Amino acid sequence: MAGVSDALRDAGFAVFGPSAAAAQLEGSKGFTKDLCRENGIPTAGYIRVERMDDGLAALEGFGLPVVVKADGLAAGKGVTVAMTREEAEDAIRAADDGPLVIEEFLDGEEASLFALVDGETAVPLASAQDHKRVGEGDTGPNTGGMGAYAPAPVLTAALQTRAMDEIVRPTAQALAMAGTPFSGVLYAGLMLTSEGPKLIEYNVRFGDPECEAIMPLIEGDFAELLKAVATGKLSEIDCPTLSPKHSMTVIVAARGYPGTPASGGAIRAIEAAEQVEGVTVFHAGTAIGDDGLVAKGGRVLAVTAVADSFANARARAYRAVDQIDFSDGFYRRDIGWRELERAS
Repeated sequence: MAGVSDALRDAGFAVFGPSAAAAQLEGSKGFTKDLCRENGIPTAGYIRVERMDDGLAALEGFGLPVVVKADGLAAGKGVTVAMTREEAEDAIRAADDGPLVIEEFLDGEEASLFALVDGETAVPLASAQDHKRVGEGDTGPNTGGMGAYAPAPVLTAALQTRAMDEIVRPTAQALAMAGTPFSGVLYAGLMLTSEGPKLIEYNVRFGDPECEAIMPLIEGDFAELLKAVATGKLSEIDCPTLSPKHSMTVIVAARGYPGTPASGGAIRAIEAAEQVEGVTVFHAGTAIGDDGLVAKGGRVLAVTAVADSFANARARAYRAVDQIDFSDGFYRRDIGWRELERAS
């Protein structure tokens, strides 16, 4: 959004990542909603407002639940799914007269689809499901994500094809026609409704915790994929391939997250966690203090396990998390609960 990729391209560098103009897909929810409306891309009905009073008045046109979104970069936390009118009004007032998107609540299951786009060509890369709510059973406030797993079985091959044909490729075509072609990874947050997949929102980056879940599954030369996108040659290489295995990531967050997280807490026994087969511990918010590793952020660690089945990946991830000594940390013990229910 700051135009870093534009400056690098102007200086002659090949860049994997969108221009500031194309990055509006994430930087402005209103921009994306308008693009969907203009190009027949399935998404929730919505209204854009600039002022608090207009937002409060606009609620009259929506039922409950209703979704209130800050129209800007919000680190994954600028969304309120209001179950009551009072909760919706509080979310609008909290925006302090900033621009908002108010939209209908979509009923269904969420999934994330990652596609590589080089301006003209768009190919699917991977799918994942994450858990945004801070509490067990998907309760409490939204976070940047408390865990994820890949692939997302609920996004079947048929649904993925529909999402590419009805959502991702029309978006890429619309931006190319506007003279602002998209280059990079397009992360489509989808709601799988009874009418088919609908777009919730876009990210223009891999994002975590999904990134930590999908990267271990990507086979072949990942740098070659990035270069093909950056140089507009995605159509000239083989489509990306994924391992048939499953992965799961559990976020260990600092006490107080997503509000004011505790900082400086000691973290020990990372090595013990990584002794569990198939496990990698990604550092998301850590620093080296006087006495060793400490927390410095809300989401501190992303513990990722890969195995031949979802159940085994989940078991390994939690076995590894249990090895870590971090008294200021907490994590959800029910990541992947939907898949467990389906399996049973």
